[in-house]
Amino acid sequence: MSVKLTLNNGVEMPALGFGVFQTPPETTSASVAEALRVGYRLIDTAASYFNEREVGEGIRRSEVDRSDVFVETKIWISDYGYDETLHSFDKSAGKLGVEQSLAATSLPAM
Repeated sequence: MSVKLTLNNGVEMPALGFGVFQTPPETTSASVAEALRVGYRLIDTAASYFNEREVGEGIRRSEVDRSDVFVETKIWISDYGYDETLHSFDKSAGKLGVEQSLAATSLPAM
């Protein structure tokens, strides 16, 4: 699970990730912590999955350093647009309990 892809902005992300689509919130935290324990370093979620808080909890519960975990989330279609996307990102980052994102620092100005 150590293969990485380099994105157009130079950010490297793991090629294989653990997705939490339709994972019930009551089991998401434990699932994410276990996925990180067995070697996953990319966690895929979305605002529409309604489990971002639990994903963040699972990351914190794991013994993996936060800097080693790549988290990707997706926004609602109603949040498309530059300013809307930034606002949606802030909401998701708050739910996930993450303070920094490499992707957020590389959004192009429009």
